Amino acid sequence: MFRLDGEKVLITGAARRIGRAIALALAEAGASVVITYRNSREDALATQSELRGFGVTAQALRCDLSDPESIAVAVEAAANALDGLSLVINNAGAFETLPIETITAAQWDAMFATNTRAPLLVAQAALPHLRRHASLGGTGHAGRIINIGSLGGQHPWATHAHYCASKAALHMLTLTMAKAFAPEVAVNCVAPGMISTNGGTAEEYAHFVQKTPMRRNGTPADVAEAVLFFASATPFITGQVLTVDGGLGL
Repeated sequence: MFRLDGEKVLITGAARRIGRAIALALAEAGASVVITYRNSREDALATQSELRGFGVTAQALRCDLSDPESIAVAVEAAANALDGLSLVINNAGAFETLPIETITAAQWDAMFATNTRAPLLVAQAALPHLRRHASLGGTGHAGRIINIGSLGGQHPWATHAHYCASKAALHMLTLTMAKAFAPEVAVNCVAPGMISTNGGTAEEYAHFVQKTPMRRNGTPADVAEAVLFFASATPFITGQVLTVDGGLGL
């Protein structure tokens, strides 16, 4: 259903979990993919090997998303490896549980640096490449940016104030970039709800099932399918935040 042959994709933080699932789904659909990682080198190299198994160009690059210079270097390296960029996915994110009255200024700033500032800096660095891709494709052709937001950016979670605020800001950044970067670049956001990954046990997630109309928690594959939709749909769809939560937020 979704084919991405010839697409040149950069995905941040895609060595494991949701980012890995997105990268594999895009490679299976025919896209060449560069992923970034910070500390998960072994996982990144394993994911790189899996991506190449689909017969596409794939590379893992180290990038510290808290460092603007590291971001600029990684984006240029990705564009060089793929001979351009047509799609950027801001997947990397931080998550932390803290009572709101204990959050320090450093913790607040660190959360926003990863979840909000980094997507902006990645987008800024990639924009010339995305615009060039659009110009080569002719009228109606566009580069794309897909941000990975969160249900927490739409609902207040009392013990995740800095996380929720950073993701809400990312949702608004998505809308702002969609207006600013048009018509050459379409910008959208996928906002996952409770997604079961290797980071938690079935028991820890079980109580969310009873709150979810679809009676199950989400999987990384659910998020990857939503990303595939935005990656392959008409670029006339822009400035949208698509919630992938099984109805949990209703």
